[in-house]
Amino acid sequence: MHEHPLQRFFKSLREQPVFAWERFQMRDVLVIDHPLCQAVFSRQGAQLLHFQPRGQKPWLWCAAKWPQVGAIRGGVPVCWPWYGRHPSENAWPSHGWARLIDWKLLDSSSDDDGVRLHWQLQLCDWQVDLHAHLGETLELRLSTEHQDELPCQLSHALHAYWRIGHVDEVALSGLDGAQGYDQLNRQACQQEGELRVDGGCQRVFQHEGELHLKDHAWQRELCIDTGDSADTVVWHPGSRPLLGVSFNEASGFVCVESAMAGASLAPGERAHLSLQARAGV
Repeated sequence: MHEHPLQRFFKSLREQPVFAWERFQMRDVLVIDHPLCQAVFSRQGAQLLHFQPRGQKPWLWCAAKWPQVGAIRGGVPVCWPWYGRHPSENAWPSHGWARLIDWKLLDSSSDDDGVRLHWQLQLCDWQVDLHAHLGETLELRLSTEHQDELPCQLSHALHAYWRIGHVDEVALSGLDGAQGYDQLNRQACQQEGELRVDGGCQRVFQHEGELHLKDHAWQRELCIDTGDSADTVVWHPGSRPLLGVSFNEASGFVCVESAMAGASLAPGERAHLSLQARAGV
């Protein structure tokens, strides 16, 4: 098992502050050390890169090497204001601007229940807020306010990379009967029973509510709730190479994401997305 690259910040035996800014691989990262959990956020993208409740293995996967510029692969990237490729501008970055830009941390606090953070991004006629509550569980809430005078199109996602023992030994339950679209085979699909992702998977399901990620290698279960988002996306590259990520690294994650594609927002309207996770029984 490869150690999470950001666990290096928690090896000191000295008492550490709950919140501390550090510099890592040319990025500003916020290191969080709370009695209930440890976590790391990147200022770039307001991206939660590491989350680990006390006494447990890490919940999120992150690549060991980051590009000098550009997106960090891992954790929970905020894909906004489009998800995937832009519908008309091929030269624009995949998954939008938000994960490439530094956000403002407006507030951070801690109590016996964990930590709470409020990140914000102002871009053109948009305001985007990310609220995080981390403790024994993980909760992220993304809110977008459209401040222009004309309607606009929006798609966004919380693109979570869940840390696992090995991709060949995980199964995802809770999608039985769900309708979706298989983007690898370019055809509609309906899930029957548990979903296994070894060999590659890129499916978008119309699904709300809780899923169960059963990790046999690590003998644990994560309960993942994508809320009332329009879509639940399950992705793993299989044997296809990922830039800057070794094959062994890639076997240690599976993506289960909360997403909404193609929404039309009226002036002043808000769009919301959420992602929650807890340890299974």
